Amino acid sequence: MSYGEEITQELCGESDLKDGEMREFDVQGHTILLVKSNGIFSAVGGKCSHYGAPLSKGVLAGDRVRCPWHGACFNIKTGDIEEYPGLDSLPCFKVIVDNGSVFINTSKKVLENAKRVKAMGKQKQGDRSIVAIIGSGAAALVCAETLRQEGYTGRIVMVTREKHLPYDRTKLSKAMNAKASDIYLRPEDFFSSHDIEVLTEKKVVSINTDEGKIKFKDYSTLMYSQLLIATGSSPRELTCPGSDLQNVLSLRTPEDANAISEMAVGKNVVIIGNSFIGMEVAAFLSDKASCVSVIGRSDFPFQSVLGPKVGEVAMKLLKERGVNFYSRTEPREIRGENGQVKEVILKNGTTLPADVVISGIGTIPAASFLKGSRIAMDTRGAIFVDQFMRTSVPDVFAAGDVVSFPLSIMEGHRANIGHWQMAQHHGRIAALNMLNKQVPVNSVPFFWTFLLGKSIRYAGMILWLPCPA
Repeated sequence: MSYGEEITQELCGESDLKDGEMREFDVQGHTILLVKSNGIFSAVGGKCSHYGAPLSKGVLAGDRVRCPWHGACFNIKTGDIEEYPGLDSLPCFKVIVDNGSVFINTSKKVLENAKRVKAMGKQKQGDRSIVAIIGSGAAALVCAETLRQEGYTGRIVMVTREKHLPYDRTKLSKAMNAKASDIYLRPEDFFSSHDIEVLTEKKVVSINTDEGKIKFKDYSTLMYSQLLIATGSSPRELTCPGSDLQNVLSLRTPEDANAISEMAVGKNVVIIGNSFIGMEVAAFLSDKASCVSVIGRSDFPFQSVLGPKVGEVAMKLLKERGVNFYSRTEPREIRGENGQVKEVILKNGTTLPADVVISGIGTIPAASFLKGSRIAMDTRGAIFVDQFMRTSVPDVFAAGDVVSFPLSIMEGHRANIGHWQMAQHHGRIAALNMLNKQVPVNSVPFFWTFLLGKSIRYAGMILWLPCPA
């Protein structure tokens, strides 16, 4: 029955759900998840706020339900998101148990919103503190939002060298023709509503940690009280002859993705690299380009991360779509004509016709602007942080792909992980510790890839240690 905006609907009998069971129900066309845990019923939105997966097919552990697709976790009593990926929480509904029946009581407005943004504060006049965030990716955005959720009332300034507001970078290689604005994580008015400044097209050239000052390429500066460095990673550059020819491209921005998508139609495409970026690009272009060829040093795609058996399955999947693979080799030279790429010569002697060449040979931490600073980095250029995401310099934090951090599931061994989920977790932990919460990083790495309708997911991390003598 429905009374105006208020909705009360019977879901089931009190004994229909066993303890530790969850079940999906339809309430006026909206999916609700009913959970019975320790004899108590609770109800939240039934679809994950990330990509809409049915949470009824996930895993219930204590007061948390984990999404079956990408591992996001939600509190079944509050609906709050507690582990990533994703940004938003779930709506939470009042449950009434009466005379052996279980009812949900809510309003039409709450029911119609499948996602819920956690309550956030605003900047307060008189608070002169400034948190500067360099970067606009997963870690940067979650840090800014967490600060406001936790009551920070100072100024928050996010600076990025890109043209865009924070966007879903995972879609660049999966939906290469998507407009940048279509993959924005938050609309423009979200940032103004919560007093989060976003400065675009601002390239950082140096940081003076003694003065708390950021210097930009345009000679402007920004002072900070606390700083988060969340600059992510940059594509590793090709070094073979001809890598500077036109139409030899890498994938980092929406503009890169759109350009590749347009150039590749009906053309010969050569992809250098057979890991996640290379394989996802190959899958996307497989029905658009005239010919797609993938070059890799290993026998199979993903071999160093997922092993040869999974890699062989992925290779077979793309081969059935017409993608060609050239394994255990690499480019010797890229040749062109009038400055335009024409062919790729492999070290095994094979010549591949090429109108477009895409480099996907890995990434490096995007922290070159820190050279000469007091911020400690490893030999790859990743920033050292402790379990609280603190760098070697007071009041300077770092998060995401740019850091080397102690991984709790591996007894504190350091790792540099380029996963969207982990970057979001880092951003939250950094924000909490900017506020002196003393919360350590503690998350299991989770990654997914999507190839021609098939999803490959893995959790954890391989730790390569030297064999004992």
